[in-house]
Amino acid sequence: FLPRGSGIVTRRPLVLQLLYHKNAEYAEFLHLKGRKFSDFDAVRKEIEDETERLTGHNKGISSIPINLRVYSPHVLNLTLVDLPGITKVPVGDQPQDIELQVRNMILDFISKDNCLILAVSPANSDLANSDALKLAREVDPSGMRTIGVITKLDLMDEGTDARDILENRLLPLRRGYIGVVNRSQKDIDGRKDIKQALAAERQFFLAHPAYRHIADRL
Repeated sequence: FLPRGSGIVTRRPLVLQLLYHKNAEYAEFLHLKGRKFSDFDAVRKEIEDETERLTGHNKGISSIPINLRVYSPHVLNLTLVDLPGITKVPVGDQPQDIELQVRNMILDFISKDNCLILAVSPANSDLANSDALKLAREVDPSGMRTIGVITKLDLMDEGTDARDILENRLLPLRRGYIGVVNRSQKDIDGRKDIKQALAAERQFFLAHPAYRHIADRL
């Protein structure tokens, strides 16, 4: 239910608290106390609207977080923080020092000792140039708090794979790497749900000669 799109989509930190609830599934925003959302398309729309309320309609950013709680029988009690990705070139209403502002925003969150860092990098780019891993290493040089997440495995050029990365041999991390195959925009438009997406992801790993031997831990 998180917003998707091209360019910088996450323009304010989103603090997402997942809370186990045996008999109900709904969401609440801190800025809309007392209002329960059972339609998660409406949750996405509210995230977009609340983002634009502070940042405008032309790609501006803000370090003021949006706080969202999701109650569900399908979650563990866990707090996640979705942060903007590093932007090199300002567009729209973004400041000229957008890269520095986003970098400082990210460091403010991941510097906390009780934070696990999910360093997300696409499989079809050089891992040695990963901004996520570079930032993680600055605050967690031992790698004790960092988990590498490799996306877009299904979009790699034919004949290439990320086996060395997923087997933690290329740029080793104490907690290793996990691979994911996300839903495409076409999948989302076609209402492909999470259960179907997870089944398709597992089938991808089981069918791929480079990954089938580690499919059970991916």
